[in-house]
Amino acid sequence: MARRNKNVKPIYNQVKIVDIGAEGKAIAKVDDIVVFVPHAIPGDVVDIQVTKKRKRFREGRVVAYHEYSSDRVDAFCEHFGICGGCKWQYLPYEKQLYYKQKQVVDQLTRIGKVELPETSPILGSEQTTFYRNKLEFTFSNKRWLLNTEIESNAEIDQSNALGFHVPGLFDKVVDINKCWLQADPSNAIRNELRAYAISKGLEFFDIKQQRGFLRNVIVRTTSTGQLMVIVSFFENKTELINGVMDMLAQKFTQITSLMYVVNSKGNDTILDQDILVYKGNDHIIEEMEGLKFKIGPKSFYQTNSQQAYRLYKIAREFAELSGNEIVYDLYTGTGTIANFVAGSAQKVIGIEYVPEAIEDAKVNSEINAIQNTLFFAGDMKQVLNIDFIAQHGSPDVVITDPPRAGMEPKVVESILAAAPQRIVYVSCNPATQARDLELLDQDYRVTKVQPVDMFPHTHHVENVVLLEKR
Repeated sequence: MARRNKNVKPIYNQVKIVDIGAEGKAIAKVDDIVVFVPHAIPGDVVDIQVTKKRKRFREGRVVAYHEYSSDRVDAFCEHFGICGGCKWQYLPYEKQLYYKQKQVVDQLTRIGKVELPETSPILGSEQTTFYRNKLEFTFSNKRWLLNTEIESNAEIDQSNALGFHVPGLFDKVVDINKCWLQADPSNAIRNELRAYAISKGLEFFDIKQQRGFLRNVIVRTTSTGQLMVIVSFFENKTELINGVMDMLAQKFTQITSLMYVVNSKGNDTILDQDILVYKGNDHIIEEMEGLKFKIGPKSFYQTNSQQAYRLYKIAREFAELSGNEIVYDLYTGTGTIANFVAGSAQKVIGIEYVPEAIEDAKVNSEINAIQNTLFFAGDMKQVLNIDFIAQHGSPDVVITDPPRAGMEPKVVESILAAAPQRIVYVSCNPATQARDLELLDQDYRVTKVQPVDMFPHTHHVENVVLLEKR
């Protein structure tokens, strides 16, 4: 009897996609086994090649389409399917909102296992394209080749790229012509920068070999019309750097903050680097309800400004402030929420890990003449302790907006010990939010749930939950 080849992966033929699950992957069921598949939507009938076998589920990829879902629409971006962003372009926006709402309810119910009120309808984004205020593009000398280029066997005369990383391949970059995520002049800046670099023979970064001259470029915009551009160089070549920066200054006179950094580390992060002003200011200003917010090159600010305003209004509404409360704003970032709610509170205390963000938070209070805020930098689980709470007063309301990983258990313990009347939990990851809700359930009940779509054409969703003391 022939021995079975364990490396041969099975193909499931003519399987109907029935749902969308975690991380936006489509779901099929074969012999009661769940199969997760990217690049498909409910209603598609496909052949699936299994790529990973797990005890309770499978992962696969579509190798053939037999029928397309009646819900499917054409993708509007020429880079769709290659670039790692905007993976839901083939879903109508109302369907995207449906599955995001379903994701929130499913994860809070399945993971959190707590009693929930009826979830409010998700707040969709009025802008579904050109809604981001920040994008980062990567220079690479290893451009991702299109299938048509490979099949033609033609000589590749241009291997440089300025764009986004290919999903799962850290050293390959898709050369982007037009991105639909950020409004003008974002595309023009990127394309002009690429053309200039190629014309001057400047070396694009080799991510694998860690060598080259041009590394990254970040473009940040505001609703006030201000524009920040940060160019990251790997090598400190003053004459070449000046050439690049002069070109940008002359071609794009609307840039209000032109900056650069020489980053020769092994990773792209510039939070630990000195960022230098070449022309203009060292910041840009965003506005919200008449409040001004300073955004520096290292500042975190929600990347969808319009939806951020709606998100913060929900947080303030859930907090039910009368003007007499002490509010703790955990993971405050640049103090956006803290300053936004300060006018309705007695005192707001913001805590954040990044020192530069806390300095911006203080400036944001100063430029808005807000005098009832205090900001502290440090590791949340170390700063938020019994002594800190005794010194600054027990919070009546805690607003928490942690990173995707959620709150650490010690932070949850500190919140429970502080015993605020209300907790407003803003999350970019309903799965970790659900886990934390279960930890808080001993003393708090969930009374309101409001999803907000910050990122159209992706599976990502923000969610705001109100917890009230039992």
